[in-house]
Order: sequence, then C-alpha cells, then structure tokens
Amino acid sequence: MNVPNRITICRIILAVILLILMTFPLNRIGFDFPEIMINQEFIIDSKYLICGVIFLIAAVTDFLDGFLARKYNLVTDFGKVTDAIADKVLVNGVLVVLACEGYISVIIPVVIVSRDMFVDSIKMIAGQKNEVVAASKTGKAKTVFMLVGITLILFYNLPFSLFGVYPARVLIMIATVLSILSAIEYYTKNKKYLTK
Repeated sequence: MNVPNRITICRIILAVILLILMTFPLNRIGFDFPEIMINQEFIIDSKYLICGVIFLIAAVTDFLDGFLARKYNLVTDFGKVTDAIADKVLVNGVLVVLACEGYISVIIPVVIVSRDMFVDSIKMIAGQKNEVVAASKTGKAKTVFMLVGITLILFYNLPFSLFGVYPARVLIMIATVLSILSAIEYYTKNKKYLTK
C-alpha cells in the first residue's frame, strides 16, 4: 500500500461521501444547508458549494496519484484497478445524480457509462492476451473537460454566471463528444484483439 494507492483509496472515500451528500435528503432529518445570495438576486445552495470542494479535491487526487506512481515507479496492479474504480464512482456517480436533478441531460451519463463499459471490455480482452491498452490523448482530454465541467456546475458556474456566461454544460458536452471519439479510437487501434 504505497502513497499513490493510498491517495486513490482516499478518492474512493471522497466519492462515496460526495454521493451521499448529494443524494441523502438531509432536510428530512431537520438539517438544511443555508442558501447564499450573491448580487441580491443570485441564490445558491451551500450544499453544492461543499460538494464542489469535495469533488475538486477528489479530481486533483486523480492526477496526483498517477503522477506520483509514474514518477517514482510505484505503479501496481492494485493501483491500476482501484484508480479505474475511483474514477468511475466519482465521475459517473456524480453525472447520474446531476442528470436526475435536471442539471444535465440524461443522455450524457448514458453515453459516458456505455463508453466506459465498451473501452473497459477492450482493455480486458487485450489484457487476456497480455497486451496493454494505453490511454489515448482524446480520452485524457475528455477527462479534463469533464472534471472542469462538473466542478463548474457544482459551483453554479461561478464566477462566469455573474456575467451571464454558463460554460459548464458546454464543457460537459465537449467531453461527451470526446468520449465517443475516444471509444472509436480505442476500437480502431485494438480491433485486432477482438477479431483474434
């Protein structure tokens, strides 16, 4: 259990806490998050600001654990598996909740989850043949756009929303398109493993 693996485990814990906070009806047990008014007209729920902070910390650990593992040669099979699980729980879980609450289209988590299952299937088949499927640049770009987009949604697009600009949904749509392109890219580069 090296440092990168511990960071990954912390990301899973943060993701679970985040999803509980986003979905559990705390108002039914008498706890209400205070609302904050900005510019006398813009009202935001502090619950989402707290969720945004947790998500941002978890997103940073997504880059940190991989960086440390590669830099100090601490890459392990356990780390590879748990990192993938942490990413799916964090991003896909939040996307499903945001779709249920009407912040994004339900099509987005359907596309993202379907893409992840497709790509993971390719990786599993390649792994059975002792081949490693490297992450594509398109897939990495998708992750960046998605993490930034989700963070902005949880922060009510601040500070951009103060000027009438709402970039979060655009970033998430770009990430969704990139996820489709990366799935095609994974298939094109690795279809030889599927046809053997």
